[in-house]
Amino acid sequence: MTNPSRSGGHEYAVVAGGDEYETLLPTHAKQEHDDEPKPPTSWLTRRSFSLLHFVSAFAGGVFTCILLQYALFGRASVSSCGSDTLEIVSTHREAAAPPWVGSTTVHHYPPLSPTNVFPSLFPTDVGFAGGTPTGGEPAVIVTAPSYPIHTGAAQLVVPESSGPHNHSHFDLFQKWGNLSPWYSIKKGGFGIDSGPEVPDTCRVTGLHFLHRHGARYPTASASYAGPATLAKRLNQAASQWTASGDLNFLNEWTYKLGEELLTPFGRQQLFDLGISMRLKYGFLLENFTDTNTIPVFRTESQDRMLHSALNFALGFFGLPLEGQYQQSITIEAPGFNNTLAPYYSCRNTGRSSVADRGTWYVKRWAEKYLQSARKRLQAQIPGYELTIEDVFTMQQMCAYETVAIGYSKFCELFTEEEWEGFNYAFDLSFWYNSAFGSPVGRVQGAGWVREMISRLERKPVTQEDNKFSMNFTLDGDIRTFPVNQSLYVDATHEVVVLNIITALNLTNFAQDGPLPFDHIPKNRKFRVTQLAPFATNIQFQLLSCDSQPGPQIRVIINDGVTPLSGIEGCPSNNNGMCPVETFVRAQKKLLDTVDWDWACNGDWDVEEGPKWETVTGDPPAKGTV
Repeated sequence: MTNPSRSGGHEYAVVAGGDEYETLLPTHAKQEHDDEPKPPTSWLTRRSFSLLHFVSAFAGGVFTCILLQYALFGRASVSSCGSDTLEIVSTHREAAAPPWVGSTTVHHYPPLSPTNVFPSLFPTDVGFAGGTPTGGEPAVIVTAPSYPIHTGAAQLVVPESSGPHNHSHFDLFQKWGNLSPWYSIKKGGFGIDSGPEVPDTCRVTGLHFLHRHGARYPTASASYAGPATLAKRLNQAASQWTASGDLNFLNEWTYKLGEELLTPFGRQQLFDLGISMRLKYGFLLENFTDTNTIPVFRTESQDRMLHSALNFALGFFGLPLEGQYQQSITIEAPGFNNTLAPYYSCRNTGRSSVADRGTWYVKRWAEKYLQSARKRLQAQIPGYELTIEDVFTMQQMCAYETVAIGYSKFCELFTEEEWEGFNYAFDLSFWYNSAFGSPVGRVQGAGWVREMISRLERKPVTQEDNKFSMNFTLDGDIRTFPVNQSLYVDATHEVVVLNIITALNLTNFAQDGPLPFDHIPKNRKFRVTQLAPFATNIQFQLLSCDSQPGPQIRVIINDGVTPLSGIEGCPSNNNGMCPVETFVRAQKKLLDTVDWDWACNGDWDVEEGPKWETVTGDPPAKGTV
């Protein structure tokens, strides 16, 4: 499938099913739909059946039929299921439930057709607002004596202990890889002895802000590990096992996770992030008042992406949003070029040897670090054969349940050492699937880097620039892709964040590669929990300094100032600054080495595991395959 109409004349092959690779394996986009609401029930205590059970069973059968027809025939508006014709009113906002509906707890809110809705009786604006004088815009990053650090997650409950070796310094929330809530990297955490606050003699002139969506439910499917798969297996064998000890809670446990959508905590993350950035950089809005314009922010059409961006805007601007900014929504789907979702345009991303590259390493690492845990837990659930994959998924369940429903008993099952192993599993997965160890890591981040260069140079995107899965319909129009703003905000997925880090050649994070699958490297620099957690964010801070000639740029990942030593010509200094002119020249030179057609459409392949390696995110060179 190609997309000439949306690529400005460049035809790029599109790989189907290239959804966000967040569950340690490539996932595939599925349409979201809802199950009938059911009260929580235990798998092992349902002994009698009432009229309600039979009515529920009938309703479940009808719904299953609708679900199957929906899966087979797409977003049909009318479907016949052995009874009167039923209309599927809306599927866009409805949470997905697995096809094995019997073991899932689903609470359907809001109701589709509430009977007490009277809009005319509840106007949203009745006037009489009182005084509304505005004040000065905040500028915490400039005016405050210290920078506000983001730690923990006040809304979530962490267990008091994690196995027998609990230490006061151990933070479980920072051991979940890309499933961790974002937190501030300590000063010097990336090797630069400086914080995000503005260096002496400097002032902020602009900000390019890139962030990931907030905490979400699990993605739709995975070939290895996944909470829904474990829940299904436990349910299917429910009559054969009874758990005890630490696993006793499983006897009454039900699966409560949806799919794909933001969780309440995920919404909170982005709202808080918006407030935080307004407090730090609100003064940049004065530039828009001076030019009689409003900002344009970008996100994607995927539900969690769109609502992450809207929640960010709500925190940043406050209600009403109308008239304060414009939200550009790029389509994330096969057939649409999109630098915020480049995997749909890069065909070779879907090659099994590329897509499953991280999984090869994760499986072997899990077999090593989870043997003791599997043996310990197996003794507590006779009648059910626990696999290493099951045990790994229980660790996933801890993270997912915590960010979805606030607390998880699964978190209490593992030692600190086992959580360190879990955290490293994500490093392996994303290093080899999305970052410096992936043969398509660099090429997929190149498009966004090219867009940032246009913004830094304040030059409109031209056809000559239109490479790397860029959408020229939007990028080629300064109304939808302005290049004269002092504030830019883009939302994307963590895989793309890692693609961009790779394309920028931030080699500080590549020093440990290739990552081994038989042990955890000491003092490793590449940590997904630091680079790509839920609501991860990067500040590309633009500065004007009395002590430096010309505009300067700094890269700040989750409040950690990042070394730019891998970028040609950027000097080593305590503040991590690089002249914008030098930074742009080096990035252009790097982009000239990226061959989109070869990397994404070329006839090459890679051998599994360490038989083939890259530490630059590039595919095999032409003539070597």
